[in-house]
Amino acid sequence: MADQEEFVKSVEDGLRLSKRIYFGKDRAVAPPKQMTAMEKTAESYFPTSPMMYAVIENPAFVDNPDIPSYQPHVHGRCDPPALIPLQMNGVSIAADCYFDTAFITVKGSWRLHCVMSCRSCDCSIAVPMGEQGSILGVEIELPRKSYSTKLVAEDDEKENKKLVKIEDGCFLKPHIFTLTLPEIDGGTYISVTIRWSQKLLYRDGQFTLSIPYSFPVYVTPVGKKISKKEKIQFNVNCGPRAEVSCKAISHPLKELDEEDEKLGWFYEAEVLNWSSSDVVITYKISSPNYHGSVLLQSPQQHDTDQRKMFSCYLFPGALECRKVFRKEVIFVVDISGSMKGKPIDDSKQALSVALSKLDSQDLFNIIAFNNEEYLFSSSLEVATKEAIDNAIQWIDMNFIAGGSTNILNPMKQAIGMLSNDGESMPIIFLVTDGAVEDERQICEFLKSHLTQNRTMCPRLYTFGIGLFCNHYFLRTLATMSRGHYDAAIDVESLQVRLERLFSRASSIILANIAFENLDGLEELEVYPSQIPDLSSEGPVVLSGRYQGVFPEMLKAKGILADMSNFSVELKGFKSKAIPLDKARVKQQIEILTAQAWFTQNKDLEQKIAKMSIQDTVISEFTRMALVETEKVKVIKPTTKRKVHSDDEKIEERLVQKTILLHYLGFGFGNLTATIENIPPGAIDIEDEAAEIIAKATSNCFGKLCGLCCCCSCCIRTCSNMNHQCAIALTQCLGALGCLGCFTCCQYCCFEDNK
Repeated sequence: MADQEEFVKSVEDGLRLSKRIYFGKDRAVAPPKQMTAMEKTAESYFPTSPMMYAVIENPAFVDNPDIPSYQPHVHGRCDPPALIPLQMNGVSIAADCYFDTAFITVKGSWRLHCVMSCRSCDCSIAVPMGEQGSILGVEIELPRKSYSTKLVAEDDEKENKKLVKIEDGCFLKPHIFTLTLPEIDGGTYISVTIRWSQKLLYRDGQFTLSIPYSFPVYVTPVGKKISKKEKIQFNVNCGPRAEVSCKAISHPLKELDEEDEKLGWFYEAEVLNWSSSDVVITYKISSPNYHGSVLLQSPQQHDTDQRKMFSCYLFPGALECRKVFRKEVIFVVDISGSMKGKPIDDSKQALSVALSKLDSQDLFNIIAFNNEEYLFSSSLEVATKEAIDNAIQWIDMNFIAGGSTNILNPMKQAIGMLSNDGESMPIIFLVTDGAVEDERQICEFLKSHLTQNRTMCPRLYTFGIGLFCNHYFLRTLATMSRGHYDAAIDVESLQVRLERLFSRASSIILANIAFENLDGLEELEVYPSQIPDLSSEGPVVLSGRYQGVFPEMLKAKGILADMSNFSVELKGFKSKAIPLDKARVKQQIEILTAQAWFTQNKDLEQKIAKMSIQDTVISEFTRMALVETEKVKVIKPTTKRKVHSDDEKIEERLVQKTILLHYLGFGFGNLTATIENIPPGAIDIEDEAAEIIAKATSNCFGKLCGLCCCCSCCIRTCSNMNHQCAIALTQCLGALGCLGCFTCCQYCCFEDNK
């Protein structure tokens, strides 16, 4: 993760620097306004839409490339570099939704309006994404250059030796991807295409897609005659025979005619100002009861896996009176030293909300752990109002961050408390921000208990906080137990996401789901192999590969909350309109990565890398690279020798250079950070002491004077000094002068002795 505080300071400095830009005599044109004290927060400078910034190290370069202002020269440099938001000339956004996944394509045009035409600077792209966003690719077009991203295998030594390694692509926040482009000339028009995927939120039978699309006022081009066109297109394809109805749209989209099982909405207009709100669309798949379908598809010719594909969706329907399972819930919460502050405060708040939503027939207990265990009760308690009030008071008194992390012992205690009566749903919530050495041992311990003869095996709902915990360990626990996994990489989203996970576990309506008639298929692979329970808070989505003839009707069975058996038949459809390989590959890569971590299978790692490269989905075993393609003119001489060069031909060649970007994966936990109790979101500082001192001294006058060290700023700064400071500064400069004279004298004497 990049330094977020540094980014905010850089944007503040950039907006301050943009006041130097002269836009002509048109009084309607004004530089960007600084935010007032009431408006100004750290979050206000983070991008809420696709943005591009000029990276300014030398403030003297800042000027209008068309109308030079001839302002006084600015001395000094910006450290960190200032970020001036570029003006945007046009934008279009297209969203294709396939059940719970959306693919977003944004095309935008920016101009480097703040740098002299005779100078150049780097430019940075920032891409905020929606729910569980995953960057798929970026393409940039310049007059004589183009850039595009690709994925390369992490262990491909032959390939990586050709790459130039620079750290120019990273995540500013878990949902904000940034990419830096080197040396773009002032006044250049920059065309950018950005692609990413994200999840749709599901609640009360409705899907909601929210796309970051709120542009700040200072990216609107100055001048009344500049055309500003925006276009929005939204498509939904939920398979054949699906009745889709739109419930709410944030922008004035017009519905298009249905085409190839696809519903569409479209909007295009000339605007005075860019959108100040996100694109939010809510739609519903109408059905009063359990429903779903199976989509079948043949592989593409370039696919590395030539087995046929299938994807299965099972929806809970819209019945509001459906009964949920009675629960035995044990909350296992990390209270180690790294949880201090907001992580433990938000965990306490989310846990209190979850307790208050328990049914009076549910049983519960709480285990807080660090290197020891702290139990609310020695056995499960009935969720009466009095017991819940006592539990909330106990949480306030005992959730005090401190100590190290030990997960195995509290997990053993939680498993031992659950009953085996088969009439309730046993659930364990595990919340942690750390990694431990015996994670595979914990998985083996849980696996041995899941294989025992139980009517209802324990479900693990795991939640990771930050990047120091092993998210694939937590995903493995959830996957093998039919539970669910979620995470808050950014601590700011912890409470919302944790409450959402609690809500999902509290609304299970169908359990122990299995398919009956898949035995005839060969080389069958299902993701996930253990089918999770169906909740009214979201559908069950499966995908996989197979060989053979898929049955026309797939029979799914399970157990309802009243412990009665349930079955439903799902019809199979051959569909070319929905790209199953693209829609489900992210889920498959995440499940396979957890499996590769648990089994330590190198062949599986190579398979994941191939899938990642083929479908441009980031994985732990691939790296993103930026490919620069430049048009270079080459003189091709003829065979005849002549004095004049009339016969020499000038041809253009494409020269490519590949730049390896920053590692974008989660990793597999950080034991060192866990042992040292480093809080989530902390950035590792690897600067040597000398570098820190040098940086501090070089930035000293920058902090005193603002952004520059020009004469007026120096005079203004010196006028604010007291007498003692002025005397000390004079003596220091005098000593440096004497040292310089002494060094020169020594050099002269040395030359004379020669």
